[in-house]
Amino acid sequence: MINRTTVAAAALCALVGAASARIGAQAPAAKTATPTFSKDVAPIFYKSCTNCHRPGEIAPMSLLSYQDARPWARSIATNVTKGTMPPWHADPAHGEFLNDRRLSDADRDTIVRWASGGAPEGNPTDLPTPPTYANEWMIGQPDAIFSMQEDYPVPATGTVAYQYFTIPTNTTEDRWIQAMEVRAGDPKVLHHVIVYAATPPPAQPAQPPAPPPAGAPATPRPAPLFVFADGTTNIPAGQTGGPPLPLEQRKAPGPSDRPPPRRMGPAIGGFAPGQFMRVYQEGSAMKLPAGATLIFQMHYTPDGKPTTDRTRIGVKFAKGRPQTEVRFASLVNGSLHIPPGAADQRVDAEMTIGQDITLWSMIPHTHVRGIRWLYDVKYPDGRTDTILSVPKYDFNWQTDYVFRQPLKLPKGTKLHGTAWYDNSPANKSNPDPT
Repeated sequence: MINRTTVAAAALCALVGAASARIGAQAPAAKTATPTFSKDVAPIFYKSCTNCHRPGEIAPMSLLSYQDARPWARSIATNVTKGTMPPWHADPAHGEFLNDRRLSDADRDTIVRWASGGAPEGNPTDLPTPPTYANEWMIGQPDAIFSMQEDYPVPATGTVAYQYFTIPTNTTEDRWIQAMEVRAGDPKVLHHVIVYAATPPPAQPAQPPAPPPAGAPATPRPAPLFVFADGTTNIPAGQTGGPPLPLEQRKAPGPSDRPPPRRMGPAIGGFAPGQFMRVYQEGSAMKLPAGATLIFQMHYTPDGKPTTDRTRIGVKFAKGRPQTEVRFASLVNGSLHIPPGAADQRVDAEMTIGQDITLWSMIPHTHVRGIRWLYDVKYPDGRTDTILSVPKYDFNWQTDYVFRQPLKLPKGTKLHGTAWYDNSPANKSNPDPT
């Protein structure tokens, strides 16, 4: 699995006047009844909105009741019309996705007509039974919960370097993760989490293995799963994935710094705004090795008030070894350079696939200067295809785009990613254009 890395057009249905029953005369246009919250709008909210718009979740307000929703009616209609809610940034011209959040034209029209018609409640007896969220975990009750072992202090202001926390799993056998969900202790200050699984070092054998007989052919190594384009893996010193800084350039760790361990292991999951959980399709799962130690890489963004965070992950295990093992991989360009003030800087990355794989999903990820993404594949026979386009990337709402039909990519396929960055003063999210 490659899992690294949504623009809905607003449309209102036209109302057609009824024809006259009298020859030679035209009757007034039929008046369509204004939708009501209880009968028409609540079912849409319950289906598409209240997973986030309920107490204790990431959304700023609840939409479970008329009293909750009524003060926000005009804002809801505006955001639904613009396509910013529900959040979905993939261009519909490229690809179909299982987790497409867009409203249908009919649902969008109902909400807009309700708000423009005074947002009436209607008859409360028409209200469907509200959804029940009996468990804090959207995946259901986890089989195991792994938690940070401290309440980490996040300051009110400033920049917080990535922090790393280790959590032992104490598992005695390999397990297979069917679903995973990350629950932030304080979601207001946690931008993203990447969860790694570091395996214990292998036990030293009592006797070293016997050398191969003289003249015996060497055991061939398997082809690498991915080969990256030249020059794209040169990550600068001090950056995540790169070599350490020289000793004279390193800052002394502060009392709240939690540095990375020497061994990280492969990524097995994560969290970003808009991406809280992942449930793998039947027959596929992510391996959690026996005795693994989880490492949480945490990116905190202070919001003006000091707070603490103790993030947890919940996992549900498959009943046995799956038919397909899911893995994460990163398509990166560690040597990217964005000039000061550049308003539309293009950065490319490419990998060549060394074995036949199935691509299940992709999650584009940049920080506040990122503005759009494009992913293409070039097959060994010369065919090309755009598999994902995100023309309006949003740092504050990131999505793991799960392909409706997983993509079969044969050995030799090239996967190319292109990101554009706005480092100009016109980018309101840009902290420093220089």
